[in-house]
Formats: sequence, C-alpha cells, structure tokens
Amino acid sequence: MKQARLLSIDVGTQSARAIVFDAQGRLLAKAQQVFEPTYVSPQPGWAEQDPEVYWQGVAACCRRLWGQGDVRPEEISGIALTTQRATVVCVDAAGKVLRPAILWLDQRRCERPPPMGPLWNTLFGLAGATDLIGHLQGQAEANWLAQHEPALWRETAKFLLLSGWLGYRLTGEYVDSVGSQVGFIPFDYQRLAWAGPGDFKWKALAVRPEQLPRLVAPGKPMGVLAAPAAAELGLPAGLPVIAAAADKACEVLGCGVLEPDIGQLSFGTTATINTTQRRYVEVQRMLPPYPAGLPQAYNTEIQIFRGFWMVSWFRREFAHREEALAAQRGVAVEALFDELVKTVPPGSMGLMLQPYWTPGVREPGPEAKGAIIGFGDVHTRAHVYRAILEGLVYGLRAGREQIEKRIGRRLRLLRVAGGGSQSDEALQITADVFNLPAERPEHYETSALGAAISCAVGLGLHPDYPGAVAAMARIGRRFEPRPEVVQTYDALYREIYRGMYPRLRPLYRKIRRITGYPV
Repeated sequence: MKQARLLSIDVGTQSARAIVFDAQGRLLAKAQQVFEPTYVSPQPGWAEQDPEVYWQGVAACCRRLWGQGDVRPEEISGIALTTQRATVVCVDAAGKVLRPAILWLDQRRCERPPPMGPLWNTLFGLAGATDLIGHLQGQAEANWLAQHEPALWRETAKFLLLSGWLGYRLTGEYVDSVGSQVGFIPFDYQRLAWAGPGDFKWKALAVRPEQLPRLVAPGKPMGVLAAPAAAELGLPAGLPVIAAAADKACEVLGCGVLEPDIGQLSFGTTATINTTQRRYVEVQRMLPPYPAGLPQAYNTEIQIFRGFWMVSWFRREFAHREEALAAQRGVAVEALFDELVKTVPPGSMGLMLQPYWTPGVREPGPEAKGAIIGFGDVHTRAHVYRAILEGLVYGLRAGREQIEKRIGRRLRLLRVAGGGSQSDEALQITADVFNLPAERPEHYETSALGAAISCAVGLGLHPDYPGAVAAMARIGRRFEPRPEVVQTYDALYREIYRGMYPRLRPLYRKIRRITGYPV
C-alpha cells in the first residue's frame, strides 16, 4: 500500500516553506525560500509586496524539495496551504494582479470611508462602538483603495486574501478556506460565512459580494492542482488541494490544542495566546474570535502585535558581541541569548517592561506606547533582554485572564510554538509566570503540521480531527513551574505590571497630543 505523503505549503511574511509530512506527523522533507526584501514601503508606514514573489517562492521551494531526493513528486497524496493573515490582493476579470499586495503590517488609513447612514450611526453610538467601527473603516484596505485608487478599484473583479490568491494559482478557481478569513472583510465570524445581506459590514466596507471567493471549511476539498501550477511546482496535475486555515489557526492545530482549557502561545513576530472553543465567545466586546483550523470552532486570540519582534530589535541594537561570538563558534546567536538570561535572576532585579510597542484598538488603545521602568545602576543589557521576555509573558498572562473570564474556566496547560519557543529559558519563564506546565511540540513547524493535519483528514487518512491530532501532533519537552520563582513573578505581575498601563495611559495620551505619535 502506498505510504501517504502530505505537502504543506506555508507562506509567511519573511519566507515560503514547502514541507512534506507522513500520516503520523513525521517531517520527511523541507525547503525554504526567503523573500528579499520581505516587503517594500513606497511611503512611510506602507508595506507592499508583488504577489508573484510569494508564488515564485512556493515554486522554488517545491523544486528544491524534489532535488533533495528524500521525497519524489509522484509520492505526494495531497496539498494543503497556510499563509500569513490579512494580506490582500486585487485581480481583474482575467485574473491579472492589478497592484502589489497590501500586507498585514501596512498602516495606511482611509480618511473618507463609505457613509454608514444615520440609522447605523445611531445604533453604534448607543452600543458604544463608534470608535471601533471607525477603526474598522479606517483600516480597511478596500476603503483605502476605493478612496485613493478608484479606477483600479472599479477594475477589481476579485478582492482576495493571499490565501485566496494562492488558492487560485493552485487550482485555477477563486476559492479559499473559511479558516483563513481574518482581515477587514465582510465576514460573519459567528456564522463562519460571508456576511448576510443585511449585515452592517456591506455598508462599512467598499467590497461587493461578487468580488469575494467561494469558501470551504477546513478539511474539505478546494479543488485539484491545475496543470499550469503542476508544471511550475513539478507535481502531477490533479492532486487534491485540501482547505486548511491561516497560519496562526494552523499553529494552534499543529500544537494539538483542541480542548478549551489548553492555552496555545505563539512566540512569533506577533505574540498571541489562543484557545479553541466550540462556541462563539467574544473575549473583548464586539471583537470577534477568529475561525479555527478545527471546523465549526473558534480561536479566542489575544495579540501583542510587536511581540517577539522585540527580540529581533534587541539583537539588532545590542547583540553585536553575541553576533560575532556566534559566528566564531558556529552556533545560532539565539543560543547565546539563553546564556545572557541565565546571568539575571527572575524579575530582572526590578526592571519591568510593558510590551506595547505598537498601538492597539481597545486594551491597549490607539495611544499606547511601550515602557520600561525600574532602571538602576545594577542593570545591564542582559537585564533588559530578560525583562523583554518577562514583559511579553506578562502581557500574554493578562490575555489569559481575559480569556478565562469570558469562557468561565481556568486553563490547565500551555503549548508554546513560534520562533521564540526554541529558547529553553523563554519556556521556563512562561511556565513560571503562568504557574502552569508549558509544553513545546516535537516539531518547530507547527503551522505546516496543522495544514498537514487538515490534509490528512480531507484525504480520509484519519477519521476526524481528534484522531488526526492524536496521531500527528506530539510533544517534545515539558517545562514545570518552579514554586519559589512563581511567587516572585506573581507578586511582580499583580502589584506592578497590571498597574502600569492604567497609570501610564494619561501620559501616553499627552505624548500623542504633543508629538502626534502614534498617529
């Protein structure tokens, strides 16, 4: 009997990866293509990329896979796709891309959004949601395009997330997964479908129903690999293409987080805490949960937008010594960062960091800025680095408390993935701050594994998602909280960290008023 081989295509912000798993979740082969540059900024705050860069990255990865010889293209049983979220692509009636993709990092705003009308304005005013709707309309890429590039917007036959555009390149059909719908689009997060005719989003956004792709649930067929795509990827035409979900949702799934009392932490550019819930629950009022990789389920996500980006910032600004030493020793510079952390006691000798490097919507609000307090002459850059890790985990613990309050139960376990999860010290800090066991999955590539799980279910290799997760998602190492350290972190979190934002918020507003930053 032919052994199943599942191809996961994972397209992030910085690179594309093609990874082959078997039905037991074993990683058989991997190839990566880094995007140079990651994106371009025609104006300050803009972030754009030619979508063809993503497709060519996928093709290069696949060709590299077959060249490695570990897996042959004729052995592949099916394909699943996971991508970065909220990056949008405009195409015309012939499928031609009309402009560079607008990335999720983009900060441009629409100044003249579609009018909502007096009735909706009154209703949102009574609900206290006027600012939230203003944020939605201002941030929506469709509204910016309609205002600033009206001729192009009229020519836009399909307005797609990157996942939908890559789905089109794979299958020749305008089709996307329900699990990938995250962005400023007319999507009904409760029904997990495009918004109904009477939904306010059709008035708030300049999107027309005919511009949107067909949606299918995770684990269901999107179509088959079209001949032109097959030729570029070096694969047989006609292979099943199975719907997966967006990268964060696939990461949750690849960590094996199906039960509502397990928290999944992502230590990536955007740091997040998620749970998987079978019922719709808004952790913050009028901010919906996202579609999960598990069909008919939701991820209750709380974000720290510039999360482990701070680690990259520290490396760029303060780690020149470690960079040189790592090159001399032939090791990753991150391994030396763990040595830095070990030189500093838990609590960083009173150095406390609030990780609001990027403004938020509600908590934190649009005025938010980052802060480090407690400096003394004993502090070194090692203390700053440990305080960065501790501050990020404090922020995620605050997210945990919001989630627990809304779902009505306590979390009992953490699963941690993302680039920062490869640090043992970061995992131990996490276990200690949360006072919960923190587990690291066996595979670093959890987003790709989550896509492979959906592919396996869609191909009938496992009877359902629980069965696929049990067979394919395994744990690598577990970190237990240390009681003597838990006490220190709990006091610092409760007595200091939780009070930082309420006390600093008035000052942030004054900084914004005086300097105009953040806009």
